[in-house]
Amino acid sequence: MTSAERVKAALSLKEPDRVPWLLLLTMTGARELGLSIKDYFSSGKNVAEGQLRMRAKYGHDVLYSFFFAALEMEAWGGEVIYCDDGPPNCGAPVIKSPEAIETLSPPRIEDSPSLLKVLDATAKMKEGAGGEVPVLGVVISPFSLPVMQMGFEPYLLLLYERPELFKRLMEVNEEFAAAWGRAQLKAGADAICYFDPVSSPTIIPRELYLKTGFPVAKRTVPAIGGPLAAHFASGRCIPLIDDLVAAGIGAMCAGCEEDLARVKRASEGKIALVGNLNGLEMRSWTPGRAEEEVKKAIRAGGPGGGFLLSDSHGEIPWQVPDDVLSAMSEAVRKQGRYPLEAEG
Repeated sequence: MTSAERVKAALSLKEPDRVPWLLLLTMTGARELGLSIKDYFSSGKNVAEGQLRMRAKYGHDVLYSFFFAALEMEAWGGEVIYCDDGPPNCGAPVIKSPEAIETLSPPRIEDSPSLLKVLDATAKMKEGAGGEVPVLGVVISPFSLPVMQMGFEPYLLLLYERPELFKRLMEVNEEFAAAWGRAQLKAGADAICYFDPVSSPTIIPRELYLKTGFPVAKRTVPAIGGPLAAHFASGRCIPLIDDLVAAGIGAMCAGCEEDLARVKRASEGKIALVGNLNGLEMRSWTPGRAEEEVKKAIRAGGPGGGFLLSDSHGEIPWQVPDDVLSAMSEAVRKQGRYPLEAEG
């Protein structure tokens, strides 16, 4: 099977030839090209070349067009702060007061150099993959984006105390998210990761989610119009399984602290499961530990198919060494072939 066929089978809740390996590398591409993180992300060409080189090196099953989360805020007029050994971060919030939401309008994709870089990278990855490897794009959900737009505490206060302004903010963000997702699909992305950490019960109770993030997802997912996977940045997902299915989402990522076998039992036959290697702990793994963690995850999530191995945050840390990345990739090839070996 090609990587594209392998991923498609797993997303269809079937057993492919082996467990797909979604190694979600971002800034690691800078190391591969001998560039600083800032210089690496300065062009779509760099990112596409980095992704294609890393895929040739590790043999994983996806090309990842995600740059970094703060890039979306750059499109809204925000500042990006770069560092030498980690993902770029947001500067000051772009929404200075709740009242500013009343006159807020979404950025136009075609007017944003940062977003256009992503589309350029996406198109180059698609061409370089030749249809054999799927390209995965990312949209930060309209419900989670305000954490960067206005800050966590001001957003939670808005969520609980200013329902009319919350509604208005969601309208603006939904318009942007739908346009951004469609643009990535048009550029060549095969699927979109709907990055929605605030919806996880790790952050808010499900009762509040059902009144807020859930209706937002039900409107935004069909507006984007392509295959979507929900990602909660290591947050818990079990209580949301039926809600995600109802929203039209085809895959979800388990949190690193969740029992993967339990998540598999709860989701089997309903939605494809992604996860759930711990990216933060991965920084101190030895190659031997990496192999054991891969083996454990495949045994928990792999039986019956519908499982894609990945980390639980959506971004491999800069500090994870090459020998650990190679060990994980080799372990998937050894341990992930169907029919899976019985535990013993």
